[in-house]
Amino acid sequence: MRRGWLVAAGTFLVLFAGTIYLSSKLPLLDALGPGPGFFPLILALLGVVLSLVLLVQLVRQPDATVGAPDPDAGDDLVPDRSAMFRIAGIIVLLLAAFTALDPLGYRLTALVFITLLLLVLGVRNYIAIALVALALSFGVFHSFYYWLKVPLPIGAFGL
Repeated sequence: MRRGWLVAAGTFLVLFAGTIYLSSKLPLLDALGPGPGFFPLILALLGVVLSLVLLVQLVRQPDATVGAPDPDAGDDLVPDRSAMFRIAGIIVLLLAAFTALDPLGYRLTALVFITLLLLVLGVRNYIAIALVALALSFGVFHSFYYWLKVPLPIGAFGL
């Protein structure tokens, strides 16, 4: 099990190092502020640091404790029935949102998607669901469309 963790951490380290190399070829600044290479570089640097932390922890840990199974835990590889329902629900909702984005527009699609997603994830406070769905769908649209000038689909209803 230790070898698998080491391979995974090393793979992430190589992936993030490659991202640093590629993002360093892009401009970090432009006339408006951060350029196209700025955020990938920051995220890749964070990923390298976290990968190194994981590698150090793996090297310093005794062999017996790496990946040792917890006697109180069941088989963690296969999700239980409720987790499978949530996974399938999220996939179905993503496909439906992808299909409805152009005809309905961003705001209505995001409103319905976020509402149903929160219900699938088990949130039962309906006031919180309504507030979060409204804030995310209309707030994100307003921020991107009007402030950042990013064109988002309007849809047939004009919303």
